[in-house]
Amino acid sequence: MSPDLAIELGKEALTVAVLIAAPILLSALAAGVVIGMFQAATQINEQTMSFVPKLAVMVLTLLIAAPWMLQVLLDFTHTLFRNIPGFIG
Repeated sequence: MSPDLAIELGKEALTVAVLIAAPILLSALAAGVVIGMFQAATQINEQTMSFVPKLAVMVLTLLIAAPWMLQVLLDFTHTLFRNIPGFIG
């Protein structure tokens, strides 16, 4: 395996990791901003007020995006397994 091929595989793996993590992280970020604005406006500084809604949004996002995330991961894995003979030779 050449160094260029190893770098390309690493780049593809990082791209897949970012694609899989992005929906959950972005939804948690959006929920955190909205909850933070609400807490600042009402001056309520309860810790569970920010944790529970963010957790619920992340679970909902995971339920919605899980099929797409799984498909991205499976496509990458199938491509990787299909190309194993080319990596060796």
